[in-house]
Amino acid sequence: MKRFANRQEAGRALAARLADRPWHDPLVLGLPRGGVPVAKEVANHLDAELDVVVARKIGAPGHPEYGVGAVTADSEPIYDQRVLRALHLTEELLAGTCDRERDEAARRTALYRKDKPLTISDRDVILVDDGLATGVTAKAALHWIARHEPRSVTLAVPVAARESLSTFSTPVVAVLVPRHFGAVSRWYERFDQTTDAEVLSALE
Repeated sequence: MKRFANRQEAGRALAARLADRPWHDPLVLGLPRGGVPVAKEVANHLDAELDVVVARKIGAPGHPEYGVGAVTADSEPIYDQRVLRALHLTEELLAGTCDRERDEAARRTALYRKDKPLTISDRDVILVDDGLATGVTAKAALHWIARHEPRSVTLAVPVAARESLSTFSTPVVAVLVPRHFGAVSRWYERFDQTTDAEVLSALE
């Protein structure tokens, strides 16, 4: 299965999948940091407004990269209850980590959005990330978006783990759904870490 050269190429491929739909006052929200370069390409092709929604992963104790939940700056955390049970974790045990990630989400939201007003109500919202693994971060972002009464919400990613797609009630558009997913980075030839400066540049 073909890999993407970089996030920009992935964004253009994703935009092609979305271009033939009738969008009402579309708003493209990228998940920082890696989702923003992809979202920028989608927004450009759809002639849509680009902005961000910051959701932070809540990592397992001792394994911060393994997301068992996620949280935004001003909403309740979303947890993968199946994973919590498997790891013998509770939401109470993770409360400290959750609070730290909520604070970091607030800091990054302030950095990226700079108090710019964001109107979601009665708009078609497209949430974009560079890939969908467990999906827990996307679910936290979708939960936040739903509170602001959009007309519709679509999750759009260049590549998605097949087993994660069935856990979403929100429509998901994915260019690649490989049988053996591995990790998001596997499906990119170049997968450098996106910087804050690149996110800010994309949003200008």
